[in-house]
Amino acid sequence: MIIPTLNEEKNLPKVLEKLPDYVDEVLIVDGHSKDKTVEVAKKFGARVVYDDVGKGSALRVGMKEVTGDIIIMMDADCSHIPSEIGLLVAGIQSGFDICMGSRFIQGGGTEDMTLLRKFGNKFFVSLVNLLWGTNYSDLCYGYRSLRKDCIDKLNLESDGFGVETELSIKAAKKKLRVLEVPSYEKARASGEGKLRTFHDGWLILSRISKEFISK
Repeated sequence: MIIPTLNEEKNLPKVLEKLPDYVDEVLIVDGHSKDKTVEVAKKFGARVVYDDVGKGSALRVGMKEVTGDIIIMMDADCSHIPSEIGLLVAGIQSGFDICMGSRFIQGGGTEDMTLLRKFGNKFFVSLVNLLWGTNYSDLCYGYRSLRKDCIDKLNLESDGFGVETELSIKAAKKKLRVLEVPSYEKARASGEGKLRTFHDGWLILSRISKEFISK
């Protein structure tokens, strides 16, 4: 499991204490937090490495460091429900290469998206579906799992919040087997989110354009 962190000392304990017992590896990729995030992580037995470039870069670093055959990507802000990890694992065990949580299929939902972000996500997912013939219902959501042997095939490059979009597009381009499972996104428990709607929206659009040009 990979969890990127930056100043999440209040949220991280709530995440780690609820992880299922079958999660046997937790890797925290910390962006040099100024609070006690790292102390909390080590207290719960997690391994800590560092990367302060961005979420995408942190996930790429984590993918190089983890040892398990099934990799779970999870946020540290309590927005992802730990009990849903079973669905993400089961998707891989049933033969899929990538399993993606979706807030917009039956059983999913969100209490953390503004109307503007919902519109943006809908626009981006519709564009990706049009360009690559996919049938995704969600695009910019970070609760996902994948087989470790897919990492080299994906060859991810994104440093920031465009990493989920890049992963979804490259999965289609590489003809990997993808499954969406329902996920309910809760509101961040403490602190402020790192996503910047317009800035990160531009990064996502730029990633879609780059992938289409290199099609």
